[in-house]
Amino acid sequence: MPTSEDYKGQVPAWCPGCGNFQILSTIQRALSELGIEPWEVLLVSGIGQGAKLPHYMKCHTFNGLHGRTLPVATAAKLANHSLHIIAIAGDGDCYGEGGNHFLHTIRRNPNITLFVHNNQIYGLTKGQASPTTAKGTQTKIQPYGVLTEPMNPLSMAISQDCSFVARGFAGDPEHLKELMKAAITHKGFSLLDILQPCVTFNKVNTFKWYRDRIYTLEDEYDPYNRIKAFERSLEWGDKIPNGIFYKNEREILEEGVPAIMEKPLVKQKFSIEEVKHEIEKFY
Repeated sequence: MPTSEDYKGQVPAWCPGCGNFQILSTIQRALSELGIEPWEVLLVSGIGQGAKLPHYMKCHTFNGLHGRTLPVATAAKLANHSLHIIAIAGDGDCYGEGGNHFLHTIRRNPNITLFVHNNQIYGLTKGQASPTTAKGTQTKIQPYGVLTEPMNPLSMAISQDCSFVARGFAGDPEHLKELMKAAITHKGFSLLDILQPCVTFNKVNTFKWYRDRIYTLEDEYDPYNRIKAFERSLEWGDKIPNGIFYKNEREILEEGVPAIMEKPLVKQKFSIEEVKHEIEKFY
């Protein structure tokens, strides 16, 4: 049985007090409690402070391009179905540069998990507004305040019939751990948006700001009711609901691709002879 210690990698280099520390330790606990061994996990990330997380884990990792986390994670799942694949991204990396990939991954529904570190700011590049930054927020790049409305990733995901949509808070690691376990074990594309305060560049959405507003969805709440889920996802302000907003059962991408339905790529026979005649044309 693995322990959280088995998942510990390099020493993190985040700012003291960053919400990423809680997310890191919670992922390690969630995976160990699920009995998943480090060699059974692939963490995929792009660029950003949140995207550094795989460096601090001991498991398979792939650090790629900014905003391109989900295509890599999808490809890896198609190649090796047995891996538990978790995509790690920030709100800028996923909803900004990677927004198109986010939408189309929902459509494809691969059996992968996405954890978004949503601190409502670009942390790695020193504090400009991200797609989820509140309108009017002043930053070094937006001294007169953000002029556009913030993106609502949960509403967008539910509107596109995403297989699993949830939101957690880095300041409530026990609840976050259960959401992570539910997202990892769900069959289909799972989105877990994690509210993660940035103590350096976001002085508005602090740990206290969230604790004064966050509440957990009621026990009787039905996550299979898509209309109600969409309505609750619009709730933001004095009260901010957390929990599993929506989930459904859809065919996953791997089950619909003829070439890998019986056997994933990693287990298929490979021979250079079959394509050698094509390669020779380039000599």
